[in-house]
Amino acid sequence: MNALPMFGWLHIARLGLVQACMGAIVVVTTSTLNRIMVVELALPAMLPGFLVGFHYLVQMVRPRMGFGADQGKRCTPWMIGGMSVLALGGFLASLATGWMATELSHGIVLSIFDFMLIGFGVSACGTSLLVLMSKRVAETRRAPAATAVWMMMIVGFAVTAITVGKLLDPYTPERLLEISGGLSLLVVVVSFLCLWNLEGNVRSAESAACALSPSLEMAAVAHQAPQEKKQDFKKTLLMVWSEPQAKAFTVFVFLSMLAYSSQDLILEPFAGAMFGLTPGETTQLSGLHHSGVLCGMLAVAFAGSGRVAGRLGSIQSWMVGGCWVSGLAMLGLCMAAAYGPPWPLKPNVMLLGIANGSFSIAAIATMMRLATAGGDQHAGTRMGLWGASQAIAFGLGGLLGTAASDLAHHVLAEQGRAYAFVFGFETVMFVLAAVCAIWVGRCDRQGTELPHAPLVVGHRKELSHEY
Repeated sequence: MNALPMFGWLHIARLGLVQACMGAIVVVTTSTLNRIMVVELALPAMLPGFLVGFHYLVQMVRPRMGFGADQGKRCTPWMIGGMSVLALGGFLASLATGWMATELSHGIVLSIFDFMLIGFGVSACGTSLLVLMSKRVAETRRAPAATAVWMMMIVGFAVTAITVGKLLDPYTPERLLEISGGLSLLVVVVSFLCLWNLEGNVRSAESAACALSPSLEMAAVAHQAPQEKKQDFKKTLLMVWSEPQAKAFTVFVFLSMLAYSSQDLILEPFAGAMFGLTPGETTQLSGLHHSGVLCGMLAVAFAGSGRVAGRLGSIQSWMVGGCWVSGLAMLGLCMAAAYGPPWPLKPNVMLLGIANGSFSIAAIATMMRLATAGGDQHAGTRMGLWGASQAIAFGLGGLLGTAASDLAHHVLAEQGRAYAFVFGFETVMFVLAAVCAIWVGRCDRQGTELPHAPLVVGHRKELSHEY
């Protein structure tokens, strides 16, 4: 039983604005500062690549952040704190980038510290936001809610990139600092206003539930002693990892996100090398892929909405099917690498985007549901575990995709076969991810009883929910 009311669309929109604020800071640090380091400062592209990879590495702390939110029983302080740290890291990263022009070594050292702050901020705010959604969004709204929040994040990416790009021209370090400082202040204020009184008083709601339900009060008293003891993070993490669903979903997230991110940095070079597309045409091809992702997201949001839920397939089937079709589309890119221009590249990329969007939103909706399976007391730790798995996969994906491409070119000495090798690897990853998604659904259908999940006031039992 959850004593707190479920979120309506206005509440979901407020969380979407927070997600957009996160995206606004991240896009400046990973895109704008990347370009300034490489173009204006003429530094090796490996430097921003290392910094972005390092910020993903730092996100391995996500399970610890989620555990902290579990212990405090409130997500809002972690979101506000995480956004503040993220904004500070973004501003200091701009300061460090300007400093590199005069004191390169000092600027690099400061940048490493700044990207560590960015990783911490994203971990604390992003993990807690997903935990709050998993607890307070009704099951029939989870897929549409996930789509809405992620679309608002994409809008945050786009609006910030366009606005900052216009304000930053012509570039000066002082102008960069002014824009970054103003953006950091803006996102903290907007996030604070969006989160103000959004979560409500969790402890008061639990007390009210106890007063209304004597059985719940007896259950709370029965488990009061073990709950009041300070829980050990390592033991909690091992306990969560021992849950079959949590373990299966962790592997699924890693495999699917590794395959998803590996193609990002090689799709445009592949289209230019094998199909002779100009830089403008390859950019349009990338835009076509993103358009397909958006279509896939909207399709799952519609299929999972209250009125048609189950009629167009379950969330489980969209997650599995999205991975299968993504693998099929990647196999098509293998054929494109082998046969070249006769292959219908644009429809192939569009299909890949639709499949990617459908499985990713279905996975987020599933993640929100599984986080509270067996009770809310470890929802943050579960969500943090999956977030860390995603971050590791994204960090490795960009590295492995480009490294595998370079290695294949060197060993095979023929670019068509080299690209086919890389796309074949991603095909296998998507197929394995589909198998893991089936594994997750099988655990769910069997009604696996999660260990160490006592009945506590405010926790909902959702093990019986089907996709």
